[in-house]
Amino acid sequence: MRLAFFYSICVSIFFLGGCLPQSESSSLADSTPFVEPVLEEMVSTPIPPRPQYEPGALVLYTAQTGDTLPALAAHFNTSVKEILAANDVIPTEATTLPPGLPMQIPIYYLPFWGTQFRMIPDSLFINGPAQVDFDTAMFVGNHEGWLRDYQEYAAGDRRSGAQIVDYVAGKFSVSPRLLLALLEYQAGALSQSELPSDVDVLYPMGFKNQGYRGLYLQLAWTANQLNDGYYGWRLGTLRQISHRDGTIERPDPWQNAASVALQDYFARHAAFSNNYAVAVGPDGLFCTYQDLFGDPWSNVQDHIAGSIQQPEMRLPFEVGKTWAFTGGPHTAWGTGNPWAAIDFAPPSISQGCAPSSEWNTAVADGIVARSETGIVELDLDGDGDVRTGWVVFYLHLATIDRAEGGTLLKAGDPIGHPSCEGGTSTGTHVHIARKYNGEWIAADGPLPFSLSGWIAHNGDAPYQGTLTRYSAEVTASTSSNQSTWITADQ
Repeated sequence: MRLAFFYSICVSIFFLGGCLPQSESSSLADSTPFVEPVLEEMVSTPIPPRPQYEPGALVLYTAQTGDTLPALAAHFNTSVKEILAANDVIPTEATTLPPGLPMQIPIYYLPFWGTQFRMIPDSLFINGPAQVDFDTAMFVGNHEGWLRDYQEYAAGDRRSGAQIVDYVAGKFSVSPRLLLALLEYQAGALSQSELPSDVDVLYPMGFKNQGYRGLYLQLAWTANQLNDGYYGWRLGTLRQISHRDGTIERPDPWQNAASVALQDYFARHAAFSNNYAVAVGPDGLFCTYQDLFGDPWSNVQDHIAGSIQQPEMRLPFEVGKTWAFTGGPHTAWGTGNPWAAIDFAPPSISQGCAPSSEWNTAVADGIVARSETGIVELDLDGDGDVRTGWVVFYLHLATIDRAEGGTLLKAGDPIGHPSCEGGTSTGTHVHIARKYNGEWIAADGPLPFSLSGWIAHNGDAPYQGTLTRYSAEVTASTSSNQSTWITADQ
């Protein structure tokens, strides 16, 4: 009864529409008609600080897209048990909470809370449904900045500035609009015909490391940093932000993941050591984004509904075959968060790169929405767009026999051979991860990776961890031994 009532709330909220941003965010973001200015300079209205709450005080909170009970418990320094006790409509088995759900959360105050100002909604952070109709090349072409004519040899091909933005957006699943806004805010990429004098041509995003020269690697570094913060907050593992001067800041518990990701990014960035507060406030990146794309809060579209469930998936190799579980939960692409991927290696190949005749297979019915060097993305909703619905990301598939784009597959059909192609690899294997509406889904958590009933669990470090099914357990290791073996039996 409790679960059914919770689902009815999810449906009711869906039909009532998406939740609005917090009042302080919407008021700061709203546009007003032009009036004759009274002051020489308009200033943003400061947001009143939050009180120092008594331990365990119940505070009002409205669930946001992608919220989960463990993450909210971390944000408010409380426990899942206490949240459930204060909100008896929420079932203990809830995965994601329905956006707009009114809640009461016991809070335990911690000092050094950061800004309450929200920069952009989560749906505009990820490369999801909100980006489907956006044409990066056309948008860049309509601006006279240096990015329009920029070209660089990147990722094995000669690419324009717009193509580099799209390439990075696709690989990291970060919004191309957000990447363009950051390029404009930091380097005048859309408005200035030449790089500003204080911007190094080799390091346009300001990360001065010889291993990251040029726009492509600079933008890849940026997207990686953003994902680390976004999924750290989404999962509840990011509890505080460390500034370069040694000070710490705890994100406001009511914040959304996209805003915290940008706070974390600017706090780490040397170029913003002295103007961090401006960068994360209404006169910083938010202002640039609004100038380019309009008010980000004007039509918020929640990309993760309440109580989503993973479709049934099977192990990614042929029935009757035994493979080694070589990598527990680790990053889907790049480094850091989220730990969304797991790895399997074929028999007889435990170390080193060597061709394999073994087949990787489709984990579910779907269409191959993307097929390129080392990569196949299997789209389970059938629309052929990796930014919508459930998508399974395969990495390190060999070029030979790799399924082509547009191919319709049934669960268990061959999709390619494991290899070392694509990304970085020290041995032949396949790396798989899940996305939902453009958002990487952590392998362990309220919505765990489940393959033929085998459930993924984190270890103490990336690539460690286990798969369990009932009382059976296999432990991830690059050493192929019996404790890593897993047989596809369905």
